[in-house]
Amino acid sequence: MNVLLSNLVLALIWAALTDTMNAGGLVIGFFIGYLVLVLVFRQHPDVRQYRLRVPRMFSFVVFFTKELIMANLKVAYDVLTPIHLMKPGVIAMPLRAESDLEITMLANAISLTPGSLSLDVSSDRKVLYVHVMYLHNEEDVMNELKRMETKILRVMR
Repeated sequence: MNVLLSNLVLALIWAALTDTMNAGGLVIGFFIGYLVLVLVFRQHPDVRQYRLRVPRMFSFVVFFTKELIMANLKVAYDVLTPIHLMKPGVIAMPLRAESDLEITMLANAISLTPGSLSLDVSSDRKVLYVHVMYLHNEEDVMNELKRMETKILRVMR
């Protein structure tokens, strides 16, 4: 049973029946479909895993949106003011992500955030090389990247 696909179908059905085929209608339909699946099929093992994954996914979306806004503001401030705060550098981030999908999701999330860019993954897939614009304190940057990796792994696993 593909629970995510079932939830998306229920969201589309909801949006079609209520004549709200927009983002708001789909989000409400997704939430209602989630509740229906969790309540009706609560004993199914796939639904038990899915029940935990959706709140984690929502938490990641909120976290990533906040990070995206803060990074945009920091880069915009640096571009618009005469004082440049940039100190670019490349760091080697040890990975806890193991699968190709987990590594790809992390690398894309890092690259989507202004001021950072995923460069390469080591051949043994244990290290991700990241270029950052603000490498004033490598430990702080590493902690931010590790926090993003932890959030992604909570959704993916």
